[in-house]
Amino acid sequence: MAFLGRAARRVASSARPPLPPLCRCYSSEPTKAKSVPYEKTLQPTDDASSGPTKPLPRSADVVVIGGGSLGCQTLYHLAKMGMSNVVLLERDRLTAGTTWHTAGLLWQLRPNDVEVELLAHTRNVISKDLEEETGLHSGWIQNGGLFIASNKQRLDEYKRLMSLGKVYGIESHVLSPAETKDLYPLMNVDDLYGTLYVPKDGTMDPAGTCTTLTRAATANGASVIENCPVTGIQVRADDFGVKRVKAVETAHGTIETPCVVNCAGVWATKLGQMAGVKVPLVAMHHAYVVTERIEGIQNMPNVRDHDASVYLRLQGDALSVGGYENNPVFWDEVSDDFAFSLFDLDWDVFTQHIEGAINRVPALEQTGIKSTVCGPESFTADHKPLMGEAPEVRGFFLGCGFNSAGMMLGGGCGRELAHWIIHGRPEKDMYAYDIRRFHNSLTANARWIRERSHESYAKNYSVVFPFDEPLASRNMRKDPFHQVLTEQGCVFQERHGWERPGWFNKDGAAPLKDYDYYGAYDIKKNVSYKYNKLLGNEYTFDFPPHHDVIKSECLSCRHGVAVFDMSYFGKFYLTGPDAKKAADWLFTADVNKKPGSTVYTCMLNKKGGTEADLTASRLEPGAANLPLAPQSDGDAYYLAIGGGVAEHNWNHIRTTLQDQGFRCHLTDHSEDMGMISIQGPKRCERCVCPSSESSAGSCTFPKALAWQSTTPSWPLVRSTASSTPATGPSTHSA
Repeated sequence: MAFLGRAARRVASSARPPLPPLCRCYSSEPTKAKSVPYEKTLQPTDDASSGPTKPLPRSADVVVIGGGSLGCQTLYHLAKMGMSNVVLLERDRLTAGTTWHTAGLLWQLRPNDVEVELLAHTRNVISKDLEEETGLHSGWIQNGGLFIASNKQRLDEYKRLMSLGKVYGIESHVLSPAETKDLYPLMNVDDLYGTLYVPKDGTMDPAGTCTTLTRAATANGASVIENCPVTGIQVRADDFGVKRVKAVETAHGTIETPCVVNCAGVWATKLGQMAGVKVPLVAMHHAYVVTERIEGIQNMPNVRDHDASVYLRLQGDALSVGGYENNPVFWDEVSDDFAFSLFDLDWDVFTQHIEGAINRVPALEQTGIKSTVCGPESFTADHKPLMGEAPEVRGFFLGCGFNSAGMMLGGGCGRELAHWIIHGRPEKDMYAYDIRRFHNSLTANARWIRERSHESYAKNYSVVFPFDEPLASRNMRKDPFHQVLTEQGCVFQERHGWERPGWFNKDGAAPLKDYDYYGAYDIKKNVSYKYNKLLGNEYTFDFPPHHDVIKSECLSCRHGVAVFDMSYFGKFYLTGPDAKKAADWLFTADVNKKPGSTVYTCMLNKKGGTEADLTASRLEPGAANLPLAPQSDGDAYYLAIGGGVAEHNWNHIRTTLQDQGFRCHLTDHSEDMGMISIQGPKRCERCVCPSSESSAGSCTFPKALAWQSTTPSWPLVRSTASSTPATGPSTHSA
């Protein structure tokens, strides 16, 4: 029997073997699958090769693929909302793949209101609804949660969580180190600044949860078919050339359906490929160890020590110890046969969690290890799930990439996904989870997916500061001004893959460097990295150091003139015989003014809610009179849309055109054109309007200029910005 303390010392004293050349950039040596440690409770008893557990129907309104947390929750909520002709297909047994080995923690407090609401619904379903509907206990245990703060900034973050929780009636308490010791006698509190205690947090059982969910769903008419791997997705093109889901193929038959929900977890990318859909996630090893019995640990709350990047989950009279490291192991060759298996634990990777756990609960140093649990999990570029209808194929929905949080987010997300499928959109603002938040050029970029997923994983327990920026996969999309602005000290922000001017550093250039994986995988860590140092100075909840720079730029714009580089904006052309009809349908304002006019307007969704705001410029009919503008014999419009939501809005417009049958062409020239905006009371004094040789007097020149990126008008920007103070060109954009 190994002891936690002994294991940590053994790894620390041994030399780590070098990584093989082919794995040098990303991962350690591959590990092999092994038998699960929980044979009595989770290992399937029937042979998975014996065929489906029931005959396949000829058709279904919805086919959910994947019998894990999200698949079962989505099925349950679809059935509860009245859809009875719904089928769940699981290639092995329920919970196979990733759900069965999850820790099952549920923390009620998160940094934003939507996630708090999603978690609250999960808790209600697991702790109350399922037992009332089925008479079965789902395995919910309410033992509370304890967040550890080792410094003032961390405690400030927790106080913000507590304030948000009060709005939703979530009980929580900030405890002193002494009060924490009274609550958790085995805890070392010598290095604590304080803690946040949430009494009604708890733990879910994966097997019990999925069993009760499917029992309730089938009682409402849904079907669950296990031992039925999906072999293909049939896609058809309608009369307008729009790709739509047609059927789901298996070795045991085909189910005709207009809607597929991809809840396949780690295998979601492969399932997406069957339909020509990009699913931007990566598979990684994620581990925890289960200790032997610990005297006095019974009934203690679960613990999250973010600064040590470790969690302690109560498991009866023992603890599960896990966390997030900066050198996770990637699973590059995802096996289709991997169901109820685990990997061998890489102690070189895991040791850092043991050290943090022993520091927090010293009794662990002399506690034995009962078992190790190292299984696959799926992770995404921003550590948020992938949900919603895929842009490539209508009727193909995503419910995957939950970053090891599929159990606690499952109830809320399952309900929103069901509502999305039935009504065309979710009830809540799910933009942060919507697959359309990512630009299409990024979702197929292997480097971006891998680097950003790694950084999000490594920083999962970091304090969430308002001015933080990623270091991974930068410079993916750059405008023509990028190099010039960099030389003048521009500190860029990343939005939608674009490098957007943020503010100007008075001490000169701070260029971005290639991602160094924080020194993991034997990759040399970046040194003298000025941009990273500037970011570190911004880690505060107060006004950041560059606040005075922004103040100067704002005053320049208010009293003089400023130039905004808005090239990261989406730039679309709407043309075609029904362009005017489409514009009247899409936009709240009347955009049918005289040619050359620009109107600020909104787009609404079917419920009358605001989907986006943008500017629409009506173009002269006939030959193109703007860069890259398509020739049009009828009505035509140029649309300028915020860069951070451009992909989402592009898809909203496109699906509206498809649903209404408008004969239109929507063309995206965001990558081909730049955009600047000249603002301030003196803007007409510093530029020459095309309509007049004079730079004085009334200016009718549009405030926003567009140009082809191959011939940027940088001299205009330099001369215009020359009247601003010596803080550099004013390009800050809200």
